[in-house]
Amino acid sequence: MSLPPVYEVAGPSTDPRAKDKVVIITGANSALGIGRATARQFAQNGARAVYLCDFAIDNLDAQKGELTGLFPAVDVLVRKFDAADEAAVRDVIADALRAYGRLDVFFANAGILGPQSVFSKVDSAGFMETMRVNALGPFLATKYAAPAMQITGGTKKTPGGSIILTASVAGLRSNAGSTPYSASKAAVISLAQTLSYQLVGTGVRVNAVCPGLIETGMTSAMYEAARARGTTSKIGQLNPTRRGGNSDEIARVVLFLGSDDASYVNGQAWAVDGGLSAGHPFVPGKLS
Repeated sequence: MSLPPVYEVAGPSTDPRAKDKVVIITGANSALGIGRATARQFAQNGARAVYLCDFAIDNLDAQKGELTGLFPAVDVLVRKFDAADEAAVRDVIADALRAYGRLDVFFANAGILGPQSVFSKVDSAGFMETMRVNALGPFLATKYAAPAMQITGGTKKTPGGSIILTASVAGLRSNAGSTPYSASKAAVISLAQTLSYQLVGTGVRVNAVCPGLIETGMTSAMYEAARARGTTSKIGQLNPTRRGGNSDEIARVVLFLGSDDASYVNGQAWAVDGGLSAGHPFVPGKLS
């Protein structure tokens, strides 16, 4: 009995997932960050070029040297700018098009914690600055990346690309972040949903990744304090995996979303949180 052929959209699953792709990553400076780990994944998987972008750049040259040494075939470019600066976002995308004639992945990862106070003590400026960086930045990334991803030529035969926005489990459920931070990340999830529909038929996909408790530059103080007290086992105790995560665990999901393997994943909020958002809060050991 003969079987019909299996229709495959992406290439062989054993091939590098980012072969020939041009990738822009914002929020890439932190030595412990998701941006750095993601840049490594894309470089390791055959990207043609990776842009490392951040407002702070004290680690970016070291990262460039590291990636170039490990993956000499990949162009690594460093750019300093505010991810919520419209002209800067437009310009880095234009630079990618001038240099490579294509843009395939934009990982809008830049973000801030914002005021860590009860909502009644947060002023308007603090709230709006959190929204500016965390929500306006991803909006601008999509505004300029989406049309650039529809340009074809050279090795890029069909229009399309993948935009990945960093949201948070705090945008899905309460008690995972402050009010301004949670509101900004909920906005990011809504952006992924609404923009994916506004880009209907273009081949450009927009998804949000929602990390849980991950050891990054943002959370390093908490991790260091826990290590000093000998209480690291309590980190992540409320999720069923019973631990915190690391940046590479997020980066591998971003790599998948940026690859052709995820060609039918669009408008989604992917929780990568050890299962925290799968249930209601509970005290370990108190379930009946």
